[in-house]
Amino acid sequence: MALLLPSSPSPSPPFSPSPLARPRRTLETPLAISRSPPSPALFAQTPQWGPRERVSPLLAAAPQESKWRTRVSFFPSFIKKRGKSREELKEELLAAIAPLDRGADAGPEDQESVDRVHIASELEAINPVKEPLKSDLLNGKWELLYTTSRSILQTQRPKFLRPNGKIYQAINTDTLRAQNMETWPYFNQVTANLVPLNERRVAVRFDTFKIFGLIPIKAPEGGRGELEITYLDEEIRISRGDKGNLFILKMVDPTYRVPV
Repeated sequence: MALLLPSSPSPSPPFSPSPLARPRRTLETPLAISRSPPSPALFAQTPQWGPRERVSPLLAAAPQESKWRTRVSFFPSFIKKRGKSREELKEELLAAIAPLDRGADAGPEDQESVDRVHIASELEAINPVKEPLKSDLLNGKWELLYTTSRSILQTQRPKFLRPNGKIYQAINTDTLRAQNMETWPYFNQVTANLVPLNERRVAVRFDTFKIFGLIPIKAPEGGRGELEITYLDEEIRISRGDKGNLFILKMVDPTYRVPV
């Protein structure tokens, strides 16, 4: 906030052509404000300031400005809002995605709200597991609750031809294997090898598809991608694919193991 300084209370002295005349000090001429008392010569030689005992408006304003700044700097810290806990954010996330049919019914605003505006990104910022590929919490079967991947949701198909049952993903860090499983109506499956790229990102190389859960088909050479685990705890996992897709899953069976 700008501090308005008072103008000079008396008219300026007439202009003197004398070379010895001192330049008139006005508000356009900066005054150095110091902690030492003002020089008596300043007031004696500057008529517009009035009697010597009068305090300079600039010097009088300085303590008030300092006091005001102290109050302003204290105020925001006093009212700083407490951040949401992980449990609060998880509840908010689950409530936000519950009516979205795993993301199939999510519009652009829904996706923005779940992903980048808040919730998912806030949880990722406080991820308690910094090296998820070294954590036993990653092992087991996870149920897909929400994704932005159109290929998984198959939104290009009529609704009755889309996967209507639950979709699972299983990961085992000890064998570096992963498995995606659809349920009703097709029961399709795909298994993959995982190649760690760092403590939280893996390259995914699909090897076998199963149609109706029975007919094995070798995956094409182009069947690969990357997956980064950006949040992990005992209940929730958030991952992001190399194509920018978001995946939110919940743990359903920590004892499940992917077939080798």
